[in-house]
Amino acid sequence: MKHLINTKALAVVVLSALGVLFCYLFLTYRLADDDVISVSHEFHLVAPDHLQYQQPSILRGRTDVVTVTPWLAPVVWEGTFNPVLLDSIYKEKNITVSATVFAVGKYIMFLKDFLETAEQHFFVGFKVHIYVFTDRPNEVPQFKMAAGRQLTVRSVPSSKRWQEISARRMELIQTLIEQLPHRSDDYVFCLDVDSKFHGRWGTESLGGLVAVIHPGYYKDGRRSFPYERRPASRAYMAPGWGDFYYCGGAFGGLLQEVHQLAKTCRSNFEADAQERIEAAWQEESHLNRYMWINKPSKVLSPEYLWQDFKPKNPEVHIIRFSGVMKNYAEIRPNA
Repeated sequence: MKHLINTKALAVVVLSALGVLFCYLFLTYRLADDDVISVSHEFHLVAPDHLQYQQPSILRGRTDVVTVTPWLAPVVWEGTFNPVLLDSIYKEKNITVSATVFAVGKYIMFLKDFLETAEQHFFVGFKVHIYVFTDRPNEVPQFKMAAGRQLTVRSVPSSKRWQEISARRMELIQTLIEQLPHRSDDYVFCLDVDSKFHGRWGTESLGGLVAVIHPGYYKDGRRSFPYERRPASRAYMAPGWGDFYYCGGAFGGLLQEVHQLAKTCRSNFEADAQERIEAAWQEESHLNRYMWINKPSKVLSPEYLWQDFKPKNPEVHIIRFSGVMKNYAEIRPNA
């Protein structure tokens, strides 16, 4: 009888384990033909016990903007986080933050300002590895980086169409991540080179899957978003779909999360191309489709990719990163 009871107990344990495994696989892999829900692997946050900082309040804070999404992801604005506390937590984790930037063709002219301002504002005091993809490696500026920070240049072919340059980013990001040492608590951000930093971009931006709200559409309704509206495309967004319109010029998160995003967007883009379909805004359209299904675990406000030609709105207390003003006819091969 005792043996029979133990056998039944073992069977219950095995079945329970199989159920947990099934749920994990179900959430991790495909729910539809091209839509993936990824499981966040964000780790426990441990603060140094000696750290002192101002007491937080749940009654006082930003009231002029929304600071949490309907799926309970934080929306990061100035005044919603304590940088000293966050830096202290992540210092203990010994994280590495990688960044990819594409300086193809005449876009190489923006690289110097990008790199110099990143040195001043992007994860200062942390280990940072910036990967520059360019067809002009001899024109990459040389300058000394702080300890723990490094720059790697990767050669890529040029293109006669800026849309192709834009589209290949997902493929190159996927390949890069597959070649990086995989630690569960390392991060990567994918950033536009025709931009520069003006203020802190640091640990407050870390999350499993991180999106940046586009500064041109954050006050608009979803019907105004420039989603891909053709049902034939795998980037299709129907009327009534969508949460926010996210930037293609700034996104990131844990390595495994960004790898899944890049892999899925690349696959969908290539499948569209075989049917001679090019989404309205290339990888940005596919990224928005992906994040409609795979909700970002952290959303960064337009502070994290403003536009220099726009005046700063009252709710934007600081501009951290912005796209510089430029003449597209001069820098794009087929503008």
